[in-house]
Amino acid sequence: MTDLLRSVAAVRLGLAWLGALLFAASGAMLTWEVVARYFFTRPTIWAAELSQLCLIWGVLLSMAWALEARRHIAVDALVANIPAAARRWTEAVAMLCVAAFSGVTTWYGWEIFWDSFVRGRTTGSMLDLPTWVAELSVPLGFAMLFLQALAEIAKAFRTDWATHAEGLHE
Repeated sequence: MTDLLRSVAAVRLGLAWLGALLFAASGAMLTWEVVARYFFTRPTIWAAELSQLCLIWGVLLSMAWALEARRHIAVDALVANIPAAARRWTEAVAMLCVAAFSGVTTWYGWEIFWDSFVRGRTTGSMLDLPTWVAELSVPLGFAMLFLQALAEIAKAFRTDWATHAEGLHE
């Protein structure tokens, strides 16, 4: 089990770094678009669409890291005041809900991606990119979030809640 958790952690970290690079690339593309448009009066046809694509992929690839790092929004006013044993179970149930939602989203996201891939749908923009390029990020990102939610369930029962005063969330 620990080998699987380590593998998930390694993939999660690699995807988070890839997401960070995609955010930086998006910023660079949008900066170039502003310079090209306002200083050279020659806007690009690619910067807006490719930067959107980078943002979509960056967000979806980074979701699992954000879950592990506790960067998602959490309302824990009640959970912070319950006994440690009950906190284990509330964390596990919350992560089970995340896993269930992620599993369903992965399943349907894959169907949408595959349908677009088979049919050859495109964006209809000036670049006319295949829509599956953006849609593939949904099943991949949510599959990773699913795995991370399962890892968080395992962690919930390994955490020493008696000394972990603030709980799992900030």
